Amino acid sequence: MLDARQICSFADYFVVCSGDSTRQIEAIWQEIRGILKQEGVIPYHSEGTADSGWILLDLGEVIVHIFSPSQRDYYRLDDLWDKATPIIRIQ
Repeated sequence: MLDARQICSFADYFVVCSGDSTRQIEAIWQEIRGILKQEGVIPYHSEGTADSGWILLDLGEVIVHIFSPSQRDYYRLDDLWDKATPIIRIQ
C-alpha cells in the first residue's frame, strides 16, 4: 500500500498486489468485494478480469490493482510510483 497524496492528484492511496494464478486473483477480488459490500462501500469503477491477469478497482481515494506476476512485471507500477511513501509491504 502506497501513500500517494504528495505526488498524485487523482488518488490518495494505491494498493498493489499479486496473485500467482487466475484462481488466486479471483479469490483476492471476491474477498475485497465482499468486505466493501459489508461496509456499504460502492466502487466508482472496476475493470479487468482474473483471466486477463489484471483487475483494477477505483474507490476514489484508493485505487486497488490485482496483478498476475507477469502483468505486474509488465506495468511496473512499483517503479512508476516509487516516490510514493510505502505504508505497508507484505511479501
